[in-house]
Order: sequence, then structure tokens, then C-alpha cells
Amino acid sequence: MGNQIVPTKGNLLATKKSLALSRTGFELLDRKRNILIREMMALIGRAATIQNQIDDTYEEAYAALQKANITLGISAELSLTVPLDNNLNVAYRSVMGVEIPMVSLKESKIPIPFGLRSTNIELDNAYNKFNDVKRLTAELAEVENSVYRLADAIKKTQKRANALRNIMIPRFEQTVKIITDALEEKDREEFSRLKVIKQQKSNQNNS
Repeated sequence: MGNQIVPTKGNLLATKKSLALSRTGFELLDRKRNILIREMMALIGRAATIQNQIDDTYEEAYAALQKANITLGISAELSLTVPLDNNLNVAYRSVMGVEIPMVSLKESKIPIPFGLRSTNIELDNAYNKFNDVKRLTAELAEVENSVYRLADAIKKTQKRANALRNIMIPRFEQTVKIITDALEEKDREEFSRLKVIKQQKSNQNNS
């Protein structure tokens, strides 16, 4: 690029402008990358916490279900009375231009669907615990999907920032140097030429 461009003041100004824009672009991309990394790291910590909560709640839910099966017999028929839940909602928020999902379960006040006479508190407890697992799983899905999207955006942002820092900015800097050196050399040649002409005129006047 630098070897092909014509060394004029106009091209020098245009290249300096491109260099300034590239540096600004790199700074903005680097700032964006840091913000996305902070957001992702916070979500990774949150995901670990939610996963631990899911594991503990699952353990409690299956323990309660096992007790219910022991006291009531296998509860497969009772499970058929549980209604289908369609209360899952997905919306989006933007973090530095990255669409991040917000997954939520609409609060529903559906009473325990099976009869109280044919069940006991252990089955009620299992039902409530599995509802907690459902809510936590939706929350974990939101966090994990957000982490994936942020990681992908960070990768793309880093790639663009590297291209500016390692390719475009050095290229523009080199072009500015080449044009500047060429113009300075031209100015020196012009100064020398004028000096020679002035000396010749002075000799002519003296003669």
C-alpha cells in the first residue's frame, strides 16, 4: 500500500485520518471486549451457583419422591395429573450490541393437581421441589446461552481488534512515514534548487 500511493499532501492527510480512525476503532473494540468479558465472567460464576442449586434441589426432589413411592406405592399414575406448563417466556436485552436472552417462567398459582386423600406431604414436597428445578433450569438455560453468545461476540471482537492493531494501524503508520519522508525529500530538493537559482542570479548581478 505504502509503495503504491502517490506521496502528496492530500494523500498524507487522508492516510493520517484513516490512521486516527483505526486507532479509535481499536480503542472502542478493546473497550467493548473488556465489557463483554466482565459480563461473561459474572455469568459464569452465576451459572456455577445455579448448577449447584439444581443438583441439591434434584437430590431433595428425588429423595422426597422415593419416600412418596415407599409410602404410597409407585406414583406414576399420579404424575399424569400434572398439567402441561406453557409459561416459559423468552425476551432479549442488548449488551454492547450482543443480544442476550432473558428466560423466565410466568408465575402460576396452579394448586397441587392430585387429591389430598390419596397422597401425602412427601409427594407434595417432591412436586414443589421439581417445580423449583424447573425454574432453576430455565434460569440456567438463560445464563448458559448468554455465556455462549458473549463468548462468540468476544471472539469476533478480538479478531477485529487484532486486525486493526497488527495489520491496519502498522500499515497506515508505515504509509504516513513513507509519504512524509518523500515530501520532506521533495522539500529539500526544492530548497536546494531554489538556492542554486538564487546563487546563479546573484552571480549574474555581480558580473
